[in-house]
Amino acid sequence: MTFSVEQVRADFPVLNREVNGQPLVYLDSAASAQKPEAVIGAEAEFYRHGYAAVHRGIHTLSAEATARMEAVRQQAATFLNAGSAEEVVFVRGTTEGINLVANSWGNANVGAGDNIIISEMEHHANIVPWQMLCARVGAKLRVIPLNPDGTLQLDVVPGLFDPRTRLLAITEVSNVLGTENPLAALIALAHQHGAKVLVDGAQAVMHHPVDVQALGCDFYVFSAHKLYGRPGSACSTPGPSCCRRWRLGKGRVDDRHRQPDGGHHLESGAVAL
Repeated sequence: MTFSVEQVRADFPVLNREVNGQPLVYLDSAASAQKPEAVIGAEAEFYRHGYAAVHRGIHTLSAEATARMEAVRQQAATFLNAGSAEEVVFVRGTTEGINLVANSWGNANVGAGDNIIISEMEHHANIVPWQMLCARVGAKLRVIPLNPDGTLQLDVVPGLFDPRTRLLAITEVSNVLGTENPLAALIALAHQHGAKVLVDGAQAVMHHPVDVQALGCDFYVFSAHKLYGRPGSACSTPGPSCCRRWRLGKGRVDDRHRQPDGGHHLESGAVAL
């Protein structure tokens, strides 16, 4: 497949500007990607002609905005090949998605004497929530070391697991090294020991297709803003029942007695649209 670099550049208005008298070259998409005209135009059109709060109104604009949001949830499920759209939870970023798991599933399933495994190449977003959870409940954090070439020391990984291992939290692709980890083998090993697996896919989804059902991971988190979209991301799980209901607030219950089904109960307050 071939494509024109100039045609791709033309999709991004920011690349029309110059920096120090030279055409702008942007090489920081690993942190956050620039937005193409299609995204800017769609967002502007929504704010000009169709903005309304979702899931809390019966008027036309609210119904239309809700339908558009739920269509995106279905698109995200298709993008990840999730089991259903109900497995997709909208959050503000990968960091919030990981914290969601740590403060819901983690609080309910990790206790004193348990352990969580991460790797030495993790982004702080996939380190600090687990450090805090371990400190809170008296669990241990175990770290997979790296080889000099930036790959995982896979020979030591089996020895880190034991019957008290509750979770493997691992990046699919390193944001610094570009290392692509052997997820299939790591997930299979974790599941053999009865542990859940969270995958940080923030640096992976833009580079190759992701199939969470084929991977068999229990949580998959990524950020839309690294994928040329607006800030906001999706957390896909094999079922939102993995996350204990938390952070409830206005708009997050259907009535006084019943919380909404699916991923909706994990989305509090006004949703970023």
